[in-house]
Amino acid sequence: MPKAKTKAKKDATPVVDTSVMGTLMADAQVPPDNGDTVEGPVVALGSGRVYIDLKPFGTGIIYGKEYLSARDVLKKVAMGDTVSAKVVRSSNPEGYIELSLKEARQAMIWSDAERAIAGGTIFDLMVKDANKGGLIIAWQGIQGFLPASQLKPEHYPRVQGGEKHLILDELKKMIGKTLQVSIITADPREGKLIFSERGSGTEAARELAVGEYSVGDVLDGTVTGVVDFGIFVKVREGLEGLVHISEIDWGLVEDPRLFARVGQAVKVKVIDIKDGKISLSMKQLSEDPWVTASNKYKKEDMVSAAVIKYNKYGALASIEEGVAGLVHVSEFENEAKLRETLSLGKTYQFKITLFEPKEHRMTLSWSKANAK
Repeated sequence: MPKAKTKAKKDATPVVDTSVMGTLMADAQVPPDNGDTVEGPVVALGSGRVYIDLKPFGTGIIYGKEYLSARDVLKKVAMGDTVSAKVVRSSNPEGYIELSLKEARQAMIWSDAERAIAGGTIFDLMVKDANKGGLIIAWQGIQGFLPASQLKPEHYPRVQGGEKHLILDELKKMIGKTLQVSIITADPREGKLIFSERGSGTEAARELAVGEYSVGDVLDGTVTGVVDFGIFVKVREGLEGLVHISEIDWGLVEDPRLFARVGQAVKVKVIDIKDGKISLSMKQLSEDPWVTASNKYKKEDMVSAAVIKYNKYGALASIEEGVAGLVHVSEFENEAKLRETLSLGKTYQFKITLFEPKEHRMTLSWSKANAK
């Protein structure tokens, strides 16, 4: 990690933002919850503590057992370094968001796998073992599988009669050999990592293909994979792009599998080209509903909205497809009272207390709309 010129004082403690504006900004967005991976710059270094700025939600802290488990890495951290960590406690008595670097490192490996899929990265990996279905390969400490069907023609076990024990004998001959492979499936929940040798090629060839496209291009593609974080779309042979979950639809997307299936033909828009990788969007092929909403609503308006989701900080209520605001839990005695009052799927009257359509931010008040 790059070293900053300015050193922090020992036991420096950052100020937690408790201002009205800081609270309002946090309320207008969905704060990180337990299990989320977050990222931010180091703003203070203390004795056995590292503080990370997580604007607009406050300050994260790595300390105690979480510091000890990752102290070898944290000792090399300097002021200003960007650190990724996992939320283990979204709010402690001191007002900090408690983080774990150790848990995040595992999550980061899967994030690396996701980026490798999106970018078509090629790895030189050694075959560790074989079974009747294919080869066992390890990557960054995670055991993965290379199905025989994903081997190049010259490596595919051609056995007369297709007898399984003879196929296994041929596959075992590959143990110890290094193959050029790419990751085609990464599922952290199931610990599944699938490789392909057939899709591998030179980095230069892939970058050349990416260079033929420009931001704003609308392309026809085929869905090659649907995972928790988005949809992979092949736009030409040997070149795939990722439609991140945030770019699938203007509305709330919790499961990308509800929006696409493998083999489906789709239209996508190129929204970013960087480092030989191509990022795609499906939602940007339709009009942004917040643009239309900006002409229909304003702060202090009374609106009807349907409750679509709960989170730790309240409930999300949609005033129309793709446009939703946060109803903060502070309007109620507690979270249980909020859920008792506002049922999922039901429509209620709310008052708009914050409306920033360009930023896709809105807060709604139930109590002000229903004040007697």
